[in-house]
Formats: sequence, structure tokens, C-alpha cells
Amino acid sequence: MIEEEKCMNNMMVSIHCATYNHEKYIADAIEGFLKQKTNFKYEILMHDDASTDRTADIIREYEKRYPDLIKPIYQSVNQYSRGQSISKLNLARAQGKYIALCEGDDYWIDPNKLQKQVDYMEAHPECSLCVHGGYIENASDKNNRYKHRGGKKSKLFSVAEVIEGGGGLFLTNSMLYPLKYQENRPEFFKLAPVGDYPLAINLSLLGKAFYIDEPMSVYRVGVSSSWTNRSTSNVEKRVEHFRQIAEMLDEVNNYTNGHYQEAINRTKYENQLSVLLEQRKI
Repeated sequence: MIEEEKCMNNMMVSIHCATYNHEKYIADAIEGFLKQKTNFKYEILMHDDASTDRTADIIREYEKRYPDLIKPIYQSVNQYSRGQSISKLNLARAQGKYIALCEGDDYWIDPNKLQKQVDYMEAHPECSLCVHGGYIENASDKNNRYKHRGGKKSKLFSVAEVIEGGGGLFLTNSMLYPLKYQENRPEFFKLAPVGDYPLAINLSLLGKAFYIDEPMSVYRVGVSSSWTNRSTSNVEKRVEHFRQIAEMLDEVNNYTNGHYQEAINRTKYENQLSVLLEQRKI
């Protein structure tokens, strides 16, 4: 019944935007959403996790101007610190056939991004994930950026390539996938310290992952309120991060009955090596 209602609603894409203390950046994210040129309906699902700066105020200003597009949740208590899944909280109300990801400190630069991805997904129903290239930008200097490419050309990625590519293979704000894959996550999701890497692995196991070799978004680094900055800011935190990634990959190995054990072992060894090199133990 729910799926029938969504089809009747004719919503094609639900944009999932999680924000926390993104006062300096949130306008760029929202403007990137609003500039999308599509021949289908889309909605902007904002989730502000009790920001202590002006992030919520800025979202409210846009909500007043675009009430039919922007659908926010304003938390009064930080849900992440309570162990709640922000994705589950925000996407429980999603009406789109597809989910597009973009956190509040990142932004899209191609007005045809959603149209290009949806066109591909509609023409290739076997595809479970569509991503693209972009730029990685220093939060303190917009001119300090470099191109990020998942490959040297547009291509399909195998599960092994996604595993070995790690969390940095695809930009999170490039990911678009069918809403139907949002529920019933495998056990390895619970062990992961991040969300994008296990999501890419899971989606690649469910179908085909296609990469479009075009720069259509910007991923910011150096944002003080970001998960990356808070969780991998020193060697000790990175050691713990890779320990949790190794546990997750072991669970992926169990989940797939050892089918990708070689790729998993290589990934774990490379992660261990990078930490040992940083600690100057090699």
C-alpha cells in the first residue's frame, strides 16, 4: 500500500540532507538542490540535529520561500549523541523512488546532476547505485580544491573494487540509489563507524554500481563539526577507526560466505600498513 501511494504521489527523488552546525555552508547545499533542472518531482528532506549555531535559522528562511520543496526536521536534542540513526529518522518520510545524499557542509555544482543519474537508473533497472566524480575542497579556502574521480572513465564497478576502494572511492554526495534498498540493512552496518562505505558495499551486492565520470559535486574537508574531523583527527582515533572497519569487513566476509575474502584481506592489510607507516613503526 505504501509503495502504491508513493507511485501515485509521482515523487522521483528524495534528497537526504543531514546538518549539524553547518551555518557557513548550508546555503551552498540548499542552493545546489534548488538549481536542479529535472523533468520529475523531487523533495528536499532536511534534518537539523539541534545545531547550536544559525543553521536551523537559515533552513527556516529557505523553508518559507520554498515550502513545497523543503521539508525540514528541527531537533531540539541532538539525536546522533543518543545513538540514533539520522538516516532512518529523516528517510522514514521519504516519498521518492530514489534517494540522493548530500550533507549540509557539501554541495552540488551541476544543475543536471539528478536528471543524469535518474535517466541512467531508469534505463538500467538492474543498477542499485549511481555515483559520479566531483571535487574535494578545503573548507577554509574555496580555491583550494582538487578533482576526485572514481575511475578514468564512466564504468560499472564490481563488488571487489568497491570493497578495495574504501570509503574514499565514491564521494558521499554523489550517491543515488533506490529507496527500496533503504530498509533491512545487513548486520555489518551496525559494526561500521561510517555510513557511506558499508552503504556502497551493500548496494553493490544488490545490483550494479555505475560511476559517471563527470564532476558534479563538491565535498568539503576540514569542517570542524564534521564526523571525519571529530573521529579521525589524530593517530589514536584513526587506529580505532580502522579496527572498526576491519570488524565490519570481517562481517561482510561472513555475510557473503567468503566470496570476497581476497579483496577484504587486501583492504585490511593496506589499512593496517597505512596506520603503521603513520606511527613510524615500519
